[in-house]
Amino acid sequence: MAELTIGQLAKRAGVSTSMLRYYEEQGLVTPAGRTAAGYRLYAPEAEQTLLFIQRAQRLGFSLGDIRVFLERLQRGALPDETVSAVAEQRYLEIERQLTDLLVLRHEMGVFLLDFLARAANVDEGPADLYQRLMQRVCGHEGGGSQARATLSWLLDRTGCALANVERDELLAALAGQHVHIWRDGGSYRVLIPSHQPGVERALREIGSIEADCHAHEAPLLERTEEGFIFSATGEQAFLFAQLFLDLEIAETSPGSHSRP
Repeated sequence: MAELTIGQLAKRAGVSTSMLRYYEEQGLVTPAGRTAAGYRLYAPEAEQTLLFIQRAQRLGFSLGDIRVFLERLQRGALPDETVSAVAEQRYLEIERQLTDLLVLRHEMGVFLLDFLARAANVDEGPADLYQRLMQRVCGHEGGGSQARATLSWLLDRTGCALANVERDELLAALAGQHVHIWRDGGSYRVLIPSHQPGVERALREIGSIEADCHAHEAPLLERTEEGFIFSATGEQAFLFAQLFLDLEIAETSPGSHSRP
């Protein structure tokens, strides 16, 4: 495969040429050679290197950490103690942050549901209220999990168009599908590594339903070699991140597509 110019490589990897030069200054990417006129040329493998750098940055690794990873990759020694220690430390940091947020979300969800229940049942006794609230929050009745109840409330509260349709059948094709989610500026991007027709139909229908929603910009759907990328932008776009995370752990119904 022919070597790539800096413009070709930047376009294929989805980065700016200035960012590519910065990575080169940091020792992360090295040109394979130069043209007779002195322009940089890169090996085709540099595209995968750039994609690796971007993914590692999204996960919160520093450029110094990424440099260590790339050095180990080039030497075929990635699974050594240094790399494992860096990755494990970052994972523990994420787990701590996630735990704090999950605890806060749990307590805020209980408070919210409790508050709404009290407002709707001012004459209800404390014991009856507690029992009903626990049934609703813990999912022992048909209301589902607290997270799903809170997500439904968020969709309704923000005026999201998806709150006004019957979602169970629509989302059945996405239940249990593995996803990758990351922030890209003001957008949330969701990669579903699948090319199943049912997945595509469901994603396009969600995009169509949400096209005119005032809570966020119209979602975009892109088909790539890795799968479908669903992008949402706007103040309330985080709802889509929550939706797809909830779908990933959802039990699949008969006829739906399970996680590969």
